[in-house]
Amino acid sequence: NHFRFDLGGQVAIGFSHWKSPFPANGQNLPSPDCVHSEASTVPPISEYLEPVSCPASLSITPLPTCSASQETLCDSSTSTRLVTVQLITYTLLIFSPAVKDVNVLLEREMSEGISSPSRDNDSTLLNMGNNSSILDDNTKSDSGLPEGRSKSSGLCFSDGKSRIDYILVYRKSSSQSEKREIFERNMRAEGLQMEKEASITNSDVLFLKIHAPWDVLCRYAELMNIRMPFRRKIFYMHRRHKFMSRMEKRINKFRGWLPRKPMKFDSETLPDLEEKESFTAPFSRSRIHHFIIHNKDSFFNNATRSRIVHHILQRVKYEEGKNKMGLNRLLSNSSYEAAFPLHEGSYHSKNSIRTHGAENHRHLLYECWAWWGVWYKYQPLDLIRRYFGEKIGLYFAWLGWYTGMLFPAALVGLLVFLYGLFTLEHCQVSKEICQATDVIMCPICDQYCPYLRLSDSCIYAKVTHLFDNGATVFFAVFMAVWATVFLEFWKRRRAVLAYDWDLIDWEEEEDEIRPQFEAKYSKKERMNPISGKPEPYQDFTDKYSRLIVSASGIFFMILVVIAAVFGIVIYRVITVSTFAAFGWALIRNNSQVATTGTAVCINFCMIMLLNVLYEKVALLLTNLEQPRTESEWENSFTLKMFLFQFVNLNSSTFYIAFFLGRFTGRPGAYLRLINRWKLEECHPSGCLIDLCLQMGIIMVLKQTWNNFMELGYPLIQNWWTRRRLRREHGEKAKASFPQWERDYNLQPMNAYGLFDEYLEMILQFGFTTIFVAAFPLAPLLALLNNVIEIRLDAYKFVTQWRRPLPSQAKDIGIWYGILEGIGILSVITNAFVIAVTSDFIPRLVYAYKYGPCAGQGRAGEGVVNISHQLKGLSDSADHRQGRAPYPNQCFPLVYCKYRDYREPPDSAEPYAYTLQFWHVLAARLAFIIVFEHMVFSIKTLIAYLIPDLPKDLRDRMRREKYLIQEMMYEAELERLQKEKNEKKNKDRVQNKEWP
Repeated sequence: NHFRFDLGGQVAIGFSHWKSPFPANGQNLPSPDCVHSEASTVPPISEYLEPVSCPASLSITPLPTCSASQETLCDSSTSTRLVTVQLITYTLLIFSPAVKDVNVLLEREMSEGISSPSRDNDSTLLNMGNNSSILDDNTKSDSGLPEGRSKSSGLCFSDGKSRIDYILVYRKSSSQSEKREIFERNMRAEGLQMEKEASITNSDVLFLKIHAPWDVLCRYAELMNIRMPFRRKIFYMHRRHKFMSRMEKRINKFRGWLPRKPMKFDSETLPDLEEKESFTAPFSRSRIHHFIIHNKDSFFNNATRSRIVHHILQRVKYEEGKNKMGLNRLLSNSSYEAAFPLHEGSYHSKNSIRTHGAENHRHLLYECWAWWGVWYKYQPLDLIRRYFGEKIGLYFAWLGWYTGMLFPAALVGLLVFLYGLFTLEHCQVSKEICQATDVIMCPICDQYCPYLRLSDSCIYAKVTHLFDNGATVFFAVFMAVWATVFLEFWKRRRAVLAYDWDLIDWEEEEDEIRPQFEAKYSKKERMNPISGKPEPYQDFTDKYSRLIVSASGIFFMILVVIAAVFGIVIYRVITVSTFAAFGWALIRNNSQVATTGTAVCINFCMIMLLNVLYEKVALLLTNLEQPRTESEWENSFTLKMFLFQFVNLNSSTFYIAFFLGRFTGRPGAYLRLINRWKLEECHPSGCLIDLCLQMGIIMVLKQTWNNFMELGYPLIQNWWTRRRLRREHGEKAKASFPQWERDYNLQPMNAYGLFDEYLEMILQFGFTTIFVAAFPLAPLLALLNNVIEIRLDAYKFVTQWRRPLPSQAKDIGIWYGILEGIGILSVITNAFVIAVTSDFIPRLVYAYKYGPCAGQGRAGEGVVNISHQLKGLSDSADHRQGRAPYPNQCFPLVYCKYRDYREPPDSAEPYAYTLQFWHVLAARLAFIIVFEHMVFSIKTLIAYLIPDLPKDLRDRMRREKYLIQEMMYEAELERLQKEKNEKKNKDRVQNKEWP
């Protein structure tokens, strides 16, 4: 149809039919069945529009008489669209008094039913006040809802009915308008409906709202094999013996006296928290009558609708040619600036959720999950999955499971610590150190470090006993077994979730080829063995040469980490002398602890700086490898980032645990850095106190920094955005913004998805298990952090981030293999920590070989006297430099002691290793071998005894499969019986008509 408007005189309108009356000021326009040859006149336009100065009346010019064939083309939807376009256009002309002569020509291809592609310039915008909208013809409906309702909610099109399933954002100034036009035209061809609207806060930004109609959802739900409910589940209770029934009645009666579980939500007050369980089956349009469809608008939830629309957008072409398709490519070349599904309204409400119910699922999630007041409650996993999808739901399920499993680990670790605290007065080692007032220890550095009495280390010896006591070995074995139990029971928990969330038979679709891979290897092609289509191919030599270069880059970055650790070692060696000459007595008397503390803080700063560098290097190396698909790229990047950050975070800890004080040399032949500085020695009370300090500071600082960056950074950015909007648009402007505008002003989810969240927890799992024998309080710190972490992540997802795309996943991916690797590494490291770092083995050897109980102990000798050997002052550099051996010493000092097993200087072989050294070394090696084999045997046995699927779940799956087959069989029989009856009735009618 063609419309021509002229302000100078009569308004000529050409259209074929007009059925729907348009109400205005209580009057109806005439609605003839057809426009005949004689002219018809309608009332002035001022009678059905707002009172304005109207330049002319509206009249209809003579048109050809309608024929019978034309009557079939006259439908109400067409006339509604024509009336809408007519009135909007005339209103535009009225509100533009400066325009003297305006000719508007609108053409529509009625035969195809597809409107012309929209342009990005201002000629297609209909400016009305502060809002601008472009209505696609396919989005019109007969809805009579007021416009204010859709404007206030911001979740629907302007008709108030069509739900917004997806939002695309682009800028008019972008140079990719041609690709967008083709992309949007192909979206219309797929059946999607669209509506454009300009941003209120930025005139250069346009929002493209997308709606998927019912037939499109059904078609693609069938193609994607989305499982939908078709019958409620009925659980049958097994028959029990009378004794068990009586016991259950008594237990339930006893439970009735107890208060309700405080960690569970009241399902009666909040019935929407749990999803009703139903049998599900892949959706089929031919069997649509089998599915439970109470309302077509709510049959597919918002997450499923968004996932279907995203699936369509990933397969729509934007340019002629092979593989020129997909929204991700348009996002990468800046054709679109952002793409996201909408949040379901605001997460705040003036009314209480207990009395008025939840406004939407986002509000319910905030009140029952993201609000700090429910930190002790269980997570509503079904609601999380329904709102954010299975992939994010699995992350929070794993995080909750990990946090719950930390309770027994934290409890046992706390008991080990308390055992050390209660047995402190009975510790023989700390007693001997505190009473050794006449034992003079050699200086720990060449300059400024004084001679110290061994009793000066009394406090450090007692603190060491808190972590290194008789229960430490038991705790190390317990944590190794705990790691295995945690992983095995998580597999069972994941299986239950996969069953409840219909992921048992879900198979991930084959990933699309990355655009970078396609552009690089487009000249070489081979047939895909799965799809049978030609695709780009990377030959063997090119692939593995890139992998070798990438591995070389990884090795080089590990060398950078080692260089950073070497820098920390040099700092510790130099600074210990500086702190020994410090003016403040507290620092001077505790120079070694001050050196360790400052070195740990500097090491933490270096860790955070190197993490930024490692992310860029990992990105560069991963792109250099040219992975074929997005999943291959993600796995390669994940492995590199974990390897870099794990080495970066734990390299200093490994140095302190296994190298500090082990290679310092002997008196008269010390090893020196650059032939100048003597290597650092352990504290007289042992090296474990340095390891505890390292782990405690790093763990606390790392978790605090991560929590700030996760929540503080988005909060600051969103606060700055709100401040800018208030300054530009007033205090109450944000309340009037539509939902897409509010979501666009939120922060997008990071580009790597859940990578940062998983990486933080995996590194924490490493801290909790790898060196737990040296720091039993690590599980307790991890537990306290995770209780906060769950609510921080929940608050961030619900309030600070745009709604991420709901996606499916069966498990946590490559992270499970990394967890298993950390569990194996933890057994080895804890064995070495107990055998090498702690004094557990030397005490054991002394007790059973050299102590009084073994019948070989000498009077006055204890474990300290045997493990701390003599050194002659003639071999001391301090004596040669003329420094006083010990301040205020009133007796002549001939020898000082140091930690080692060597012969005294006046023996036949001065400073040679004693027999006890070889006994301790043999006992350490034997302990490592026995400990590892025993723990690995226990881990293997537990993994074998715990099945991956619970027995009741296996039975439920079998029964469900049986019931589904029976239901489908009964439904098919019912359909065949119905067809048979219809055919019989039809034959009966035909027989009656027979003469």
